Amino acid sequence: QVQLVESGGGLVQAGGSLRLSCAASGSRFSINIMGWYRQALGKQRELVATITRSGFTNYADSVKGRFAISRDYAKNTVYLQMNSLKPEDTAVYYCNSRHPTQATLTSWGQGTQVTVSS
Repeated sequence: QVQLVESGGGLVQAGGSLRLSCAASGSRFSINIMGWYRQALGKQRELVATITRSGFTNYADSVKGRFAISRDYAKNTVYLQMNSLKPEDTAVYYCNSRHPTQATLTSWGQGTQVTVSS
């Protein structure tokens, strides 16, 4: 399984920006679908964005146009650039790695807290 470590969370004012990083280890990083999920207090974990090995991206409607996911194969790292942050973006953000054809082969990071103040 891929090992994932997130960083970059913190406190930011509404309208500000943050960039989250997810450092991955393991040979499957290059083929796995990478994603960011988030879980707000009292809510279920939800998909934020995914990126395939070929670079195709998908975003939740709530973040489309504000967030951008990318991956750097040389650094084995996936990023989530978050712009125009809103208080409703406040959540713990988790990095995810999933095999493209076997979804049960999944790894999760420990999570990083993002808090957006109004």
